[in-house]
Amino acid sequence: MNNDLNSLLSGGNASYLSALYDQFQTDRSQVIPEWAEFFADLPDLPDMPNGQAPQAPGYKNGNTAIEKTLAQAADAAATAEKFKQNVSDSLRAIALIRAYRVRGHFMTDLDPLHITPPGSHPELDPKHYGFSDADYDRPIELINTLGFERATLRQIIDKLRRVYGGTIGVEFMHIQDPEQKSWIQNRVEDDKFHHIATDPTSKHAIYDGLVNAELFEQFFDRKFTGAKRFGLEGGEALIPAFEQILRSGAKLGLTELVIGMPHRGRLNVLHNIMDVSIKKLVSEFQGMGANPENVEGSGDVKYHLGTSADREYQGQKIHLSLTANPSHLEAVDPVVVGKVRAKQRQTNDTNRTKIMSMMLHGDAAFCGQGLVAETLALAELRGYGTGGTIHFIVNNQIGFTTAPAYSRFTPYPSDVAKAIQAPIFHVNGDDPEAVLRVAALATEFRMEFHRDVVIDMFCYRRHGHNETDEPSFTQPIMYRAIAKQPTTRELYGQKLLAEGLATADALQQKITDRLAFYESEFVAAQGFKENKADWLEGAWVGLGTANTSEDRNGKTSITEDMLRQVGLKLCEVPPDFNLNSKIKRQLEAKRASIDSGTGIDWATAEAIAFGSLLLEGNPVRMSGQDVSRGTFSHRHAVLIDQTNETRYTPLQHIAASQAAFEIVDSPLAEASVLGFEYGYSLADPHALVIWEGQFGDFANGAQVIIDQFIASGESKWLRMSGLVMLLPHGSEGQGPEHSSARPERYLQLCAEDNMQVVNCTTAANYFHVLRRQVKRSFRKPLIVMSPKSLLRAKHVASDLEDFTNGSGFQRILPETDKNLVADDHIARVVLCSGKVYYDLVEHRAAQKIDSVAIIRLEELYPFPDELLSAQIRRYPHADVVWCQEEPQNQGSWHFVADRIRRVLKDCHQAERELDYVGRVAAAAPATGLLKRHLREQQELVAAAFVMA
Repeated sequence: MNNDLNSLLSGGNASYLSALYDQFQTDRSQVIPEWAEFFADLPDLPDMPNGQAPQAPGYKNGNTAIEKTLAQAADAAATAEKFKQNVSDSLRAIALIRAYRVRGHFMTDLDPLHITPPGSHPELDPKHYGFSDADYDRPIELINTLGFERATLRQIIDKLRRVYGGTIGVEFMHIQDPEQKSWIQNRVEDDKFHHIATDPTSKHAIYDGLVNAELFEQFFDRKFTGAKRFGLEGGEALIPAFEQILRSGAKLGLTELVIGMPHRGRLNVLHNIMDVSIKKLVSEFQGMGANPENVEGSGDVKYHLGTSADREYQGQKIHLSLTANPSHLEAVDPVVVGKVRAKQRQTNDTNRTKIMSMMLHGDAAFCGQGLVAETLALAELRGYGTGGTIHFIVNNQIGFTTAPAYSRFTPYPSDVAKAIQAPIFHVNGDDPEAVLRVAALATEFRMEFHRDVVIDMFCYRRHGHNETDEPSFTQPIMYRAIAKQPTTRELYGQKLLAEGLATADALQQKITDRLAFYESEFVAAQGFKENKADWLEGAWVGLGTANTSEDRNGKTSITEDMLRQVGLKLCEVPPDFNLNSKIKRQLEAKRASIDSGTGIDWATAEAIAFGSLLLEGNPVRMSGQDVSRGTFSHRHAVLIDQTNETRYTPLQHIAASQAAFEIVDSPLAEASVLGFEYGYSLADPHALVIWEGQFGDFANGAQVIIDQFIASGESKWLRMSGLVMLLPHGSEGQGPEHSSARPERYLQLCAEDNMQVVNCTTAANYFHVLRRQVKRSFRKPLIVMSPKSLLRAKHVASDLEDFTNGSGFQRILPETDKNLVADDHIARVVLCSGKVYYDLVEHRAAQKIDSVAIIRLEELYPFPDELLSAQIRRYPHADVVWCQEEPQNQGSWHFVADRIRRVLKDCHQAERELDYVGRVAAAAPATGLLKRHLREQQELVAAAFVMA
């Protein structure tokens, strides 16, 4: 028995028994009788020297004393058995409770269709812990576990099933932070949680929301039968849940919500949450939105459009912004959080509680699209955090035609969110009261802990992927069940009738009134005209659309005083800062170039562009992989103390009144980070926002963001962006993967003045094109084919007057060599762009060629027709070639060829042939063999000067 007691009193059990004994000493009535009896019988043993145990009393007093002692020992043994049983019951009960907290969600009733019945898990069975049927009514000491001081096993199981086994499944035990875990545990185990949204007023509001959601879909289905609308039928509880999130947020100080969502249910949200009128939506269905007379640009389908609105809850106004998105599911996610980050900076929302993001997801997309995981990974990173997002999965239990068993191997689509320790609340969408409880809980958690949280609402899709699809081809069982399934509104109406909270006539009247409203709006829609001027509101006030004149540079030159002020600050570090010796030499060289006004290199020109904008009140934000140092160790925007790794950023210390400068080393991801910066640029048009690829071709990992947002966002959604993409580019023998930024892809996307593509060859031109982004009255994305080897080349450096003389960005750099023959004796004009120019100049000088002029196209789009025409006219007798170092099927050739021929025609020189000089067409951008690269480069440069 002593061994049993020693085992029982060891390890973690000792602290439990100690707490129980302390409670006994405070108030014996708070301890069950068996424990009270045991503790009362414990002797007050005297302290003995050297750890000796006291002898039993009467040991030397004869047989009677011995018998008495043995009897006492027998009583102690019986008490010990009771003690052991009680401790065992308590520990096993606590283990069972913990199992429910971890795995109780497996037995919840989540599927409205009941195709997948509630599951089970062996650890949720009391028998797993040694309990039998005879143990169900024995009191067990719990010490305020599950809200009980003591309870029978029957009472414990009953509460566990109510809390963790109803229509709400909670996953939170994967969270490592004990405060967050305890907060959720205390909330869901508190009986108050289960009474949220149960008062009559709340119940009628829920029913009204369901009526609005359901009848919206039915109305448009009847009026526009067969039209795609990607309806919300089966998931109507989203609408009252959305309202609950807004109500809860308003109570906690929320003033703005930025929303991202897919096409399913979007029209319903547009009307019932964003207050878009039925008249406007009817006009979209009738095709008015696609009329070129009514919209600028190409427009987009109605279920991709964004909008904004103001809602008020208990006196608190909340601005809602629904971000436009393409069909590419989840592509909008990083855009949303980028917008939120910018808005939080603009409003000084440092606590990140006033402005928040909410994303709606489909179940298949949330677990299937990698961009979800990428965006989740940004959630708490320095430079990207927004204080948490509420993720709402409309879990239709199907992805187009693919069943969950074929699209994931995990139990839930939300499992990917466990990677960032987000709590996950599963809920049955046909229990709208439970949905509202979860919505309130998720909102409170986000506002309390500033972390992402996930709601996974199990529902269904009443129709196929769209309203013209036949889902029973692939899911006949599911769609037989759906055909028999009453709507959420019908089910909830039956609940209100059963509870005596409404009459059938009153519920029907709500339906009649809503349909009458829709009908009146339908009639009014016949004369509806949309005002499309709202795209330049808010932060965009004062900006306009691009003009078509050739000179659109804005004022980009700066004064000499400003240049020196910024330049000298770049070279200063705190007196006690232990600077790397190599960086120290670089700063000394930088200072020398500023003092002399000559040889200002690429990195210095960039930093001066940043610094001058900061002094003028324009924030600058730059992110990407390793941008603080720069891939090629040229930028060093952040200096690192060599003793303690303290960071110092000179551009943050130019002047006390300067704007904010932020440079962020991103995670090893492209799509999410580029999407984030695009979103940031949408919200803050007065900031210079830059994303830099580690190498230019790495941007192809973000092609969806480039194609669907950057290149076409203005045309589709009337949303401008001034985002800058820096893409290191140039054939330098580094192999296929590090040579080309794929300029051909960006040029192929260029049309309708949608963006700019440049390949600068001087530090000053790069300076001016950066400043031009925020010094004009409009915004366009800027794609820069940035240099690698030229970053330190002396002939790329510029002098002080190139930054201050007022000439601005030069779209074309003409021939300036005074050693050439007269213009009318020039035999050839070589047109080129980028690094190859310097190879051509070097070869021309080495071969002493004086009859070939070289013209650089610094801006490839918008194409500088008039400027090029002026240069071509200088050389009336010269033939014209285009020279590039990229393969013929890549680079700029196929984009510029027709445009150059058009210029030749305009110059009345159409008979002059345009020839191509460069590498032959190739599958890969470059060779991986250095010797072969050098031979190819020498041959193409030499060929540019060979005339027939």
